[in-house]
Amino acid sequence: MPMLLGLGVTFGLLALYIHSRPSAFRYERSLTSDAPAAALHGLINDFHNWAQWSPWEKAEPTVQKTYDGPTTGVGAKYHWLGKRTGEGRMTIVASEPSRIDIDLVFIKPIAAHNKATFTLEPDGANTKVTWVMEGESNFMSKAFGLVMNMEKMLGKDFDSGLAAMRDAAKKG
Repeated sequence: MPMLLGLGVTFGLLALYIHSRPSAFRYERSLTSDAPAAALHGLINDFHNWAQWSPWEKAEPTVQKTYDGPTTGVGAKYHWLGKRTGEGRMTIVASEPSRIDIDLVFIKPIAAHNKATFTLEPDGANTKVTWVMEGESNFMSKAFGLVMNMEKMLGKDFDSGLAAMRDAAKKG
């Protein structure tokens, strides 16, 4: 009986600790490219172009994709379903030459509703591209964060995606 009580207290303290973790998160990476802002914007603003640079599409080239709404800009929608990448959808909710905002919904394996933002800023003759994802972590996401460094894991994906975007913009 004392052992069960000890386990109960341990799990209770762990649950309290997980609950106390920050709910809001923000992951951000930037890259400066010599590609013109318009070329980079076109790669982001049209979900059909994401296969050229998205780290997740490169990780799972057989992912099932469907598109809805306009081809580019506000209202463009993209749904994916994959064994490795799970299921989710994105909708462009704002599109300007210097900024694109995306409503990002993960359905599986863990449900989440986040926001992705891409900004394009002149940097001399170059363009600085910044990719941000932010949202709220639920209890399961906070618990997962105890064993996985999400900043490091997603940051690596953002870095490789931005580099692939830069290379695709140079080709296009």
